[in-house]
Amino acid sequence: MVQFTDALVFALLSATARAAPLLLNKRIAQTTIDSVTPWEDACNSAGGGQQCNPIAVTAASTLLAAAGNCDQQDSADAMISLAKTLNNDANMISLAQIFAQQPRNSPNSLAVPYCDTAPQNSELNGFFQCQFQGSDQTSFVGGLSVGEAGTIPLGLSAAVSPAGSCPANPTGPVADGQQLNAITQNPGTPSTSGSTASGSTSVSSGSTASSAAPATASSSASTSDNSGAGAAVGDSAPSVSSSTSTAGTTTSSTTSSSSGFALSNGQAAQAQNAQFASLTASSICTDGQNACVNGAFAQCVGAKFETTQCGSGETCAALPLVNSAGTSITCTTTADAEARIAATGATGGLTGDGSTASASSASSDTSASAAVSPSPAAASSTSATASDNQAATSSSSTSSFAPSNGQAAQKLNAQFATLSASSTCSDGENACVNGAFAQCVSGKFETTACAGGTTCAALPLVNSAGTSITCTTTADADARIAATGATGGLTGSS
Repeated sequence: MVQFTDALVFALLSATARAAPLLLNKRIAQTTIDSVTPWEDACNSAGGGQQCNPIAVTAASTLLAAAGNCDQQDSADAMISLAKTLNNDANMISLAQIFAQQPRNSPNSLAVPYCDTAPQNSELNGFFQCQFQGSDQTSFVGGLSVGEAGTIPLGLSAAVSPAGSCPANPTGPVADGQQLNAITQNPGTPSTSGSTASGSTSVSSGSTASSAAPATASSSASTSDNSGAGAAVGDSAPSVSSSTSTAGTTTSSTTSSSSGFALSNGQAAQAQNAQFASLTASSICTDGQNACVNGAFAQCVGAKFETTQCGSGETCAALPLVNSAGTSITCTTTADAEARIAATGATGGLTGDGSTASASSASSDTSASAAVSPSPAAASSTSATASDNQAATSSSSTSSFAPSNGQAAQKLNAQFATLSASSTCSDGENACVNGAFAQCVSGKFETTACAGGTTCAALPLVNSAGTSITCTTTADADARIAATGATGGLTGSS
């Protein structure tokens, strides 16, 4: 019989301990909706009404593992932009500053890169996210090492010290899964351009709503983990591909043009379209970014753009949202895009300079809702474009694609009813799981709960063929599907 001495056992245990780094390959996550609940409450108290929840849900999703590096900041910008329309509500602004510093989920226990573009609102200058304690603070997602682009916050001249800290938590990283808003009500002192930790002055200012669109105005941020603001057109799309939203399709463009965010939305769309015009399929991108490339919808997967052609007579373009601050990326006609931008009061056409060229440059996904195509398990009869909050018209329900859009939404909803958090999925898929918006990361669904009284559902688009995934009320979803002529309710079975 082989006998092990105490010394040998100790040696084996020590060797096991030295091998512990293998255990670092774990996902560090959180309940993301908790990060925005205080802000949404403050927004409702300030009179933000229906504008609050879409921004909050979008913001929560920017903390997911595959969101763009600047998506969290973009959502914080949207929070502050709305606060400024509500008498510069100080509580909303402070909570937005804290949200901008909330650690993001890590897919593999590595630190998450920082945004390298300036925020739109100066109130966010000098703020950057903390890291979770369980992350390796010397290695970053994407294989980056300290000192490389994305590993030092904008405005700092050296690595963050203490590693993993942020102005709201200057002593170090945050406990795994912990919400900053639960441990502090003070956003801290913004960092300076000459320091490695918290300082007393602001860093450079700018005007950007996405990591790749430095001139955009107020915009909701990406909510997609390696997914798009749009999806394949035609019946060969391989998977569900969308972003979340709680805003449904609006019924009046005149309402949007009179809202406080309409003009900035139009100008943001123009700025994005101008940026899109410089992109090619070989342009560098960050996973989670979505764009228009040579008139096609583009998704960045594995640091490369994968493009999906729009339908005949259509082009990819950024459009202004109508019910909340932000933009969406969609396949539509150039005339339709120009009309939607003009309805906000923005001048200069598609790009703001009078150009009508199709958009084709990179941008972070800024849609608050996006079109989807069914996954292989769903019916393959529906095509999709990346439309969000498109203004409904009386003719939309009688258009040739309306019935098929309604039926496609029903089939997706029926498929979603069979899913659970443990269902297998492919990276880039998005769905509804138990009433929550779900994104597939590393082969597993990560869910973001919808706001109270709402549920996740697939809805038919109104101005083009396809569907979208959104948080809405069941009654609203039923009504939108019924308006297409499809019968049988949400899933087609009732």
